[in-house]
Amino acid sequence: MRGRQQSEIDEDTDIVVSVKKGNIDEFEKIVHKYQKMAFNIAYRIIGSYEDVCEVVQDAFLSGYRNLESFKGTAKFSTWLCSIVINLSKNRILKMKAESRHEQYSLDDPAETNEGAIGREVSSSEPSVLDNLGRKEVNERVQECIRGLEREFREVLVLRDIQGFSYDEVAVILNIAEGTVKSRLFRARDRGRDCLKKVTGEL
Repeated sequence: MRGRQQSEIDEDTDIVVSVKKGNIDEFEKIVHKYQKMAFNIAYRIIGSYEDVCEVVQDAFLSGYRNLESFKGTAKFSTWLCSIVINLSKNRILKMKAESRHEQYSLDDPAETNEGAIGREVSSSEPSVLDNLGRKEVNERVQECIRGLEREFREVLVLRDIQGFSYDEVAVILNIAEGTVKSRLFRARDRGRDCLKKVTGEL
């Protein structure tokens, strides 16, 4: 396992060095390798698909533009993840600010040349039960994660979902390892309480 991790570190370092030397196309390998991880982290933090797509795109752009600041003292994935987390935090603040200035309800009819169009209500027809059940459970889990305070959500996503080590999470969030463990304990505890409540409603 450690040998594979070391191989990945060496591979990332080689790619970064190559990009720094002007081989811009090599950065596509970075994007291809880490785009799923970046998307999953941002989605768990933000929860809005459209916003997540923009955040991930901005993260890779920021990573490319600031590649010179990557010194290799941490794994590249750790460095990139810290960019994703910071941009996700900024997006949440922006979304909250915009929601405070919202002057209309999404349920209000939209005005067109042909008149008002009401909000479409999703079909109540059931899909295949297994898929529906799985989707509903995933949605409830995501609701519980989103319901956590941001600092607890971040450590839970990074450690339990993405599998970063405690010290890597500490580097990404720029906090002490003891703080990571403390927040993770509380996040897991609150997550369990939430899941106990929502699974009783399935």
